[in-house]
Amino acid sequence: MIRELLRSDYFAADFEIAYAWYWRTAGESIARRYLEAVIRSVESLQRIPGQGRPRYFSHPELADIRSWRVAPPFDAHLVFYRCSENAVLLFRLLHGRRNLPSRLLEPPSAD
Repeated sequence: MIRELLRSDYFAADFEIAYAWYWRTAGESIARRYLEAVIRSVESLQRIPGQGRPRYFSHPELADIRSWRVAPPFDAHLVFYRCSENAVLLFRLLHGRRNLPSRLLEPPSAD
């Protein structure tokens, strides 16, 4: 069963920041490849949401969060999401080398 795909405002902002960074630093072609990799990864989650890794953060707002790597070569980026019987909520899109427990709750920023 393919679930409905929902994007949080934070996920959308995280994507826009990363896409703009790739466009500025690596050019249009790489930015488009990033877009395609994110789409492939998200579509995979939409089909099989349980494939992501359960995450166990101590903050209650981060309960039931899972993560899934963006398709290579952008697999340093992680999609954080929650799934229900009917939907997949894309929560954040962050580089995996961030301080994830704190960054997941902070508003998106380019730094």
